[in-house]
Amino acid sequence: MLLNNHRLGIAAGVLACALWGLVFLAPELTPGFTPMQLSAGRYLAYGLVAALLIGPGWRRLLGRLAWREWRGLVWLALTGNLVYYVLLAKAVQAGGVAMTSLVIGLLPVIVTVVGARDRHAVPLRRLLPSLALSMAGLLCISWEALAAPGSQSTLGLLCALGALLSWTTYVVANSRWLGRLQHVSAHEWSLLTGLVTGALALLLAVPAFVLAGPGVEHGTSGWLMFVGIVTGVAVLCSVIGNGLWNVASRTLPLTMTGQLIVFETVFAVLYGFMWEQRWPTMAEGAALLLLLGGVALCAQAHRPQRAATKAPRQLPA
Repeated sequence: MLLNNHRLGIAAGVLACALWGLVFLAPELTPGFTPMQLSAGRYLAYGLVAALLIGPGWRRLLGRLAWREWRGLVWLALTGNLVYYVLLAKAVQAGGVAMTSLVIGLLPVIVTVVGARDRHAVPLRRLLPSLALSMAGLLCISWEALAAPGSQSTLGLLCALGALLSWTTYVVANSRWLGRLQHVSAHEWSLLTGLVTGALALLLAVPAFVLAGPGVEHGTSGWLMFVGIVTGVAVLCSVIGNGLWNVASRTLPLTMTGQLIVFETVFAVLYGFMWEQRWPTMAEGAALLLLLGGVALCAQAHRPQRAATKAPRQLPA
């Protein structure tokens, strides 16, 4: 049973990352819309879908949640959704899909380092080789971004780093909450997060759409494309993806879920190269290999060590 749960958690985590990788394409599919508009649109749709799905069990859940849990949901909605996606969308628009996804690729090791503080976790010294490879990968992609002409690439890198910090905060906090909450399922917690996110997105929608000022004229087809993209992202990445990730977070330790997040980078990079119809540059390829190598070493560090010495064999009398 334990082995089956372990496999289920890994499968859920990989599928969640495959869906999350799609969010890196959304800004490219909706040119002319600001990052704030993309974030507001996506999470308004997320909140609406979550409200429809959670409606039948609303009264039961309301009686099981205290003010402390609602404050936690607000924090998760901000760090893991609204703030994160505004920074992510701006990073993609300013620096490109590949650069943004590779910077976010540092997340697995950061989460693993945080998880190393947990009880019975792997000592941090055993994670140093993986940290070194991951930092080298970040330096590769940072060097290329900073060397590019103009300041947009630098702005994109800074936004990507901000998104990395915001997403790390969400992953760690969400894992802690799922470990404490036994009276709420992983799917229900995802829908509650979506409900709170949708409510906060209403506040974001005013400056995003009403106070945005003159900008690009999108026309009916442009707005229909926008609504379709943000709704698709809300259903696939937020409702289904977050639900799958909560299953993985509840089943696996934080150090292992941290390693699984590298698949988000892998899928995002593959989607990005397919969209841009190109092969990776040397720096991008090196960064991806270094990031994957860092996670591989991190996984190696979590394997149980064999006994240094074996018990002496008893000779027959």
